[in-house]
Amino acid sequence: MDEVPDEGAGGSEPEASDSLKAFGEVVKTFRKRAGLTQEAFAPLVGYSVPTVASIEQGRRLPSVGFVEKSEVVLDAFGVIRAAAKHLTRKPGLAKWFRQWANLELKAATLYTYESRLVPGLLQTPAYARTLFEKQIPALSDDEIESNLVARMTRKKLLTDRPHTIYSFIIEEHVLRRPMGGQEVMREQIDHILDICARRNIDIQIMPQTRGHHAGLDGPLQLLETTENKWYAYCEGQRAAHLISEAKEVSILQKRYARMRAQALSAEESASLLREMRGAP
Repeated sequence: MDEVPDEGAGGSEPEASDSLKAFGEVVKTFRKRAGLTQEAFAPLVGYSVPTVASIEQGRRLPSVGFVEKSEVVLDAFGVIRAAAKHLTRKPGLAKWFRQWANLELKAATLYTYESRLVPGLLQTPAYARTLFEKQIPALSDDEIESNLVARMTRKKLLTDRPHTIYSFIIEEHVLRRPMGGQEVMREQIDHILDICARRNIDIQIMPQTRGHHAGLDGPLQLLETTENKWYAYCEGQRAAHLISEAKEVSILQKRYARMRAQALSAEESASLLREMRGAP
């Protein structure tokens, strides 16, 4: 969801925050003190002019490399490094996903249907890294690492919230696609099998032999908060919709309920996963 389109693989500029704006002002002040334009400063730190502009405007989280190079190039007395310590945005979360990620932190129930790739909460580091490394447009090494950290941090929900009820429905073809190669997928399937053993987590596979089913309109997520308020989240390329209107959420709840009946049972799904994994 690591990021991005969250469950996909991309990056996105964050919404401006006070800490990002403050950091940007610090960099801009020291750049002007040094008598440098953005055009002159950018090649000295090894970043593009649009990237420098985005950072100074508080729209982009600076990488560690940018912070260190700016500190040295601008002879900033340690001020730029100090300002970077107070940046509060979690890296790797696209602005359209961030509100949903915050709701996840207090979810009593979380349902996920995926037809494109392994859901972010279930991804291994190797699987997630493959997605980030193949992203278009290409991400920098710093962005890949930032997104990977965010994805793996978000995964802690599965262990940190043992009383939350999780349900995942995944299309069979997703698990048969050799993302990153056979070894990466074998590790990924092993990880899903381990997750299946948790009492609060159900994982079901929608078999390829199933013709029509209720999820053909695309991926969806449903969430119930501890206050028993339900939300839905639907994501596409470069955009997503957070849905709170009760009537619309109810329609998606009905579809998900039908999909649970149409998918393989948890036991049948685990058996199919072991078959797909094959011999060590």
